[in-house]
Amino acid sequence: MTHRALMLRNTPEFTADVEEIETSGLPEGEVLIRASHSTLNYKDALALCNRSPVVRIWPMVAGIDAAGTVEASDHPDFRPGDAVTVNGWGMGETRWGGLSQRVRVPAAWPVRLPSPFGPFEAAALGTAGYTAALCVLALERHGLTPEDGPVLVTGATGGVGSVATMLLARAGYPVVAVTGKRDDADYLRGLGAIEVRDRTEFTAAGKPLQKERYAGAVDALGSHALANVCAQVRRNGAVAACGLAMGMDFPASVAPFILRGIALYGIDSVYATQARRQAAWTLLAQRLSPADLAGIVQKIGLEEAPTAAAHMLAGQVKGRYVVDLA
Repeated sequence: MTHRALMLRNTPEFTADVEEIETSGLPEGEVLIRASHSTLNYKDALALCNRSPVVRIWPMVAGIDAAGTVEASDHPDFRPGDAVTVNGWGMGETRWGGLSQRVRVPAAWPVRLPSPFGPFEAAALGTAGYTAALCVLALERHGLTPEDGPVLVTGATGGVGSVATMLLARAGYPVVAVTGKRDDADYLRGLGAIEVRDRTEFTAAGKPLQKERYAGAVDALGSHALANVCAQVRRNGAVAACGLAMGMDFPASVAPFILRGIALYGIDSVYATQARRQAAWTLLAQRLSPADLAGIVQKIGLEEAPTAAAHMLAGQVKGRYVVDLA
């Protein structure tokens, strides 16, 4: 039996092509998933365009997300027909990934999808949406409530930012969205943002302590943006950091942490515990409906993924790509 997958190779030169591969050659695992949908995240785009050392083993089937139904299972927790998603766990990096019509994984990895979500919705959210949910959960575990004041979301037109904006707005938080795309202000207000700020306000080096504006923040940018965000969070507030679109550096001061008592939560979506994954997907299903996702999704085919990845790296995308694997 064979199936189609997007294969990355580096010999004699880098290629990203759809190939027919043997299903029997998939990595070992107790659960075989017939994947109907996948998606593109920023990490996928880096891998598909060979722009960063995301891939650790060659050749590699790309994709850090997979969504579909269980085809076969050697584990009692899963039965054929179960709707599941798999996010992270090194897929697309150290293990063949989800831009493939079949995916085999250990039984500890899949999450059974909560109603009303199916594989399409799981792909529409993907690691980006699930990461956004982890960020919101971190802020709420900190004690943040809508009554505390506005929450800032950077990189708001991206996958993480779009979903974080919706999750927070649906719960009643006043959301201030930050974007470098001035033409997308209406898109962000449609997601629930009450205010849109230009990213250039956050990209330059700023003072260690700035005016206290926000009760909390979700940051997908890193670098100077994250430092400026921390400097503007109110006393005893919190920031959930999950991205590095501007860079991995953090040119900040300890002042916001020891003089205002703010907390900085690092969000690891790749190797998060199963309990945190289930909590994140439950939150997504509680606050968002399939109709909510319609306005942030672009559907593409498997062959279109490399071109879409280049658009993503060029900053020409808002919302989410869903890759239809059929």
